[in-house]
Amino acid sequence: MISFLIFIFLVSILIIVHELGHFFMAKKSGVRIEKFSLGFGPIIFSKKIKDTQYSVSLIPFGGYVKLAGDNLLEYKGRPDEYLSKSCGVRARIVLMGPLLNYLMAFFCFWLIFYLGYPMLTTKIEEVLPDYGAKEAGILPQDKIIAVEGKSVQFWDELQKEVYPKKEGQILELKVLRQDEVYTFKVKVKEKEITDIWGNKKRIGLIGIRPAGEIVPLRHTLISSIIKGSKKVIDLTLITYATLFRILLRKISLKESVTGPLGMFYLTKEAARLGWVALLHLMAILNISLAVFNLLPIPVLDGAHLFLLGIEKIRKKKISYKLEQMITHIGLAFIITLAIFIFYNDLVRFGVWEKITQFLKR
Repeated sequence: MISFLIFIFLVSILIIVHELGHFFMAKKSGVRIEKFSLGFGPIIFSKKIKDTQYSVSLIPFGGYVKLAGDNLLEYKGRPDEYLSKSCGVRARIVLMGPLLNYLMAFFCFWLIFYLGYPMLTTKIEEVLPDYGAKEAGILPQDKIIAVEGKSVQFWDELQKEVYPKKEGQILELKVLRQDEVYTFKVKVKEKEITDIWGNKKRIGLIGIRPAGEIVPLRHTLISSIIKGSKKVIDLTLITYATLFRILLRKISLKESVTGPLGMFYLTKEAARLGWVALLHLMAILNISLAVFNLLPIPVLDGAHLFLLGIEKIRKKKISYKLEQMITHIGLAFIITLAIFIFYNDLVRFGVWEKITQFLKR
């Protein structure tokens, strides 16, 4: 139950942040806002403040801001209507939703780096047979403190030094053992793995496993800002690269996407791991929502920006009939995609199998 409430909270924050971007920019641009809704379906709570109706609905997986005169059928030519504004102003209103998601993701990463997050040390729990570390005499509970003269404190630093090495290469490791420092010559052994893109590559290994010793790592204010920004950029590039590879059918769509059910399981696991994992998940979800909304798919922000670009070039609004046709195509695609993702989650997490077994009883 707690995991479910945390999940609803995360989803609500995600949506509110996005819609507040549109809301504040519309307000700043002098556009009247008719409705601000969190969720869909039956209305649980509703209150009108000035010209805006604020509501919370039963189904939390979505939300919207209804702007006055945001389609040709309702447009009356009033100065406080969306379509009365220039293409540039409308583009800023549309763009501010994803941008606020990016800012939220940056804030989460900055908080993680500044307040501190757990890191695995280089302490060894197990030394594997038939690898260089065993042959060199490295023992469980040893802690590697340097590789080829370069200091290492955390397991990911150790991986960065060892993984690029080639078969048969000899590494000089400095190891701390019961307050004494020893030097070992360790032979590298290569192994083929499959990366997140589905590509096979070879990495260098020395045959050790971490002991699970964790220490907190904190960064300065400036360093946290730099690292948070880099994290947002890196994850954005990875997300777009993944989408591109899905289009090229190099990565399976089934294995690369998840919906509300998958998000719930991720939230449940993150809640178990602690606040850092929850903040990290929140950042990733904000980036994912921003990237998805910027895709040029009808009804999404990216399509609105694309059509605004065409309008700017043509110096003429598209017809209401064409606008409706594009909207219907976009809705059909989004609904189809949502059904596919939901069914895929049911299968992936074993829920579909449980349902079918129950029905057979």
